Amino acid sequence: MTDNTGDIASSLVRGERGLTPKAFLIAMLLIPLNVFWIIELEVVRYTHPTLIHPLSNVIFIIFWLMMFSAVLGKLSPKLRLTPAELLTVYVMLCIVSSLCSHDMMEILVTILGHPFRFATSENEWQQLFWKELPTWLTVQDTSVLSGYYEGQSSLYREAHLTAWAAPVVWWTVFILVLMFVMLCINTLLRIQWTERERLTYPIIQLPLAMTEPNTSFFKNKLMWLGFSIAAAISILNLLNSIYPAVPYLPVKRQNIHQYFTGRPWNAMGGVRLSFYPFAIGISFLIPLDLLFSCWAFYWVYKFELMAGSILGIRNLPGFPYADAQSFGAYMVLLGTAGWVGRTHIKRIFTGVIDGFRGTSQIEMQREPMPYHIALLGIVTGMLFLTVFSYKAGMSLWVIPIFFGLYFLLATMIARLRAELGFLVHDLHRVDPHGLIVTAFGTQRLTTSTKTVFSLYMFFNRAYRAHPMPQELEALKISERRQIRPQHTAAAILIATLIGAIVIFWLLLDSYYRHGAETGYYGPWALGFGRGVYRQLENWLNYPQGTDVPALAFMGGGAGVALGLMVLRTRFLWWPLHPLGYAMANSWGMYNLWSCLFVAWVAKAVVLHQGGLKAYRRMVPFFLGLALGDYISGSLWSIGSILANTTLYQFWP
Repeated sequence: MTDNTGDIASSLVRGERGLTPKAFLIAMLLIPLNVFWIIELEVVRYTHPTLIHPLSNVIFIIFWLMMFSAVLGKLSPKLRLTPAELLTVYVMLCIVSSLCSHDMMEILVTILGHPFRFATSENEWQQLFWKELPTWLTVQDTSVLSGYYEGQSSLYREAHLTAWAAPVVWWTVFILVLMFVMLCINTLLRIQWTERERLTYPIIQLPLAMTEPNTSFFKNKLMWLGFSIAAAISILNLLNSIYPAVPYLPVKRQNIHQYFTGRPWNAMGGVRLSFYPFAIGISFLIPLDLLFSCWAFYWVYKFELMAGSILGIRNLPGFPYADAQSFGAYMVLLGTAGWVGRTHIKRIFTGVIDGFRGTSQIEMQREPMPYHIALLGIVTGMLFLTVFSYKAGMSLWVIPIFFGLYFLLATMIARLRAELGFLVHDLHRVDPHGLIVTAFGTQRLTTSTKTVFSLYMFFNRAYRAHPMPQELEALKISERRQIRPQHTAAAILIATLIGAIVIFWLLLDSYYRHGAETGYYGPWALGFGRGVYRQLENWLNYPQGTDVPALAFMGGGAGVALGLMVLRTRFLWWPLHPLGYAMANSWGMYNLWSCLFVAWVAKAVVLHQGGLKAYRRMVPFFLGLALGDYISGSLWSIGSILANTTLYQFWP
């Protein structure tokens, strides 16, 4: 009798097929619709669904896709989408949405022709850096750009298509390689963070609950109660946007700094209150100590500003160097995670050696790719990025520093999302080019290097829609729902390739029809290009040296984070987590700290009164708050597009 135990184990390891022909076809149909929707919201109406997580537009699409699938399933079971297929579509739409975001490709398109359209005798851009801009990465033909900026034209003219072809191809390949390297890094990290440290991944809990095989989520009365409360608030505020006589519930961010006009309170700067139902709902899943640390350190940062005013150092350039402190803290957190996972790092090297020897174990089937392939992917990808950047004009010695910093920050953001699950992670002004300028100054950098920094701003301006945590969460979804990780990896790369092409197509088509300079887009289509090249102009006209105070504050931030980590290790009761310290001055904390406070109070009360059992019972209610806000708010955004008017937008 043949022993088939190994075959059974191998089958269990492989899991369900996620990227089926049915899921692939549906994703290909939905990607252009999703991209069009994002462009209409973010570019035309300047409201930004891709800056918060989980992505409201994707949750909305998956919700109605599930409804449609259930109806078709009654006609024929073969037409019903499985949870694995639904989640694969979810992953692909998340990847595309992150690429087509206010912080990525929407910026890229606006900067490729900007310096050739807006060079003047006053700004002297032509003399300063025209010759440094690569012809194969930018569009320099002013006749082609006139239609782009003035509108009433068409992308589908031979001259236009020819001029844009090379930049579109090269940037698409660049983005694909960047995403592949991140996928390889996530492959090496996944098992440590997901299965050994058991990070909570709060952001994926809503899509996982929605796609539960037994659909108990949609049968839960508490879920529908939360859904109804959020929907009722949204409907009331929608009516207020149409009929101002209807009362308005102030759940959106409201400035209250006008109540702090006396000294030293006015030194705090802007203070906002917000009570977004979706933010409170998702934040309820964040660990209690992290919730407390976030809002508590936000106010520590505000008191730091007041202390600076009292001591007379508030007007020092850069004080309190919050971004430098944050970077130092982030690096300590990443280093601590590496120290905790040092045993796993040894296992990675063992897996790499076994892979090269051809003795890779069956457990590697649980990963998107074997460890030796992931390592080769990182090396090959970095080699491509090095050649690409060198050909574009970046100095050879700068390239490994730039991408080393970028992937360190990307890994930290992925860790932040997996452990904290905060809805927004912006890291404004914490970026590779800024850190390099801080450390070395601009005088040691060539003009061509600084010009490439400007081109690379499209994926380094801010990190609110960073794709690396999307990839890590996709692998966690695969582990939770037993989807074949190889299918998930393939879905990520296919979504990247198809998504980048569709985004270029729809953005360029829209700009040629309406004109990037017209009132249709307001100032948006010009603002990013103006900001990027004015920064380059300042770098070239006003050279600067090493920013020693900023480096000192980086060290101080690292020291504080290390001290907080030691206290957490020594004293189990210590309530403050260094992640809260690192994020204290962020855009997300500025807008959502009060939502975290409400979630902290609610969670503390539930755990104190009823323990873990009561907490689990209440989770559907808070997920319902988020779902109700997302579904109703997304409906109003679609109504705004169809009616070509401004209706109530639930965010921001």
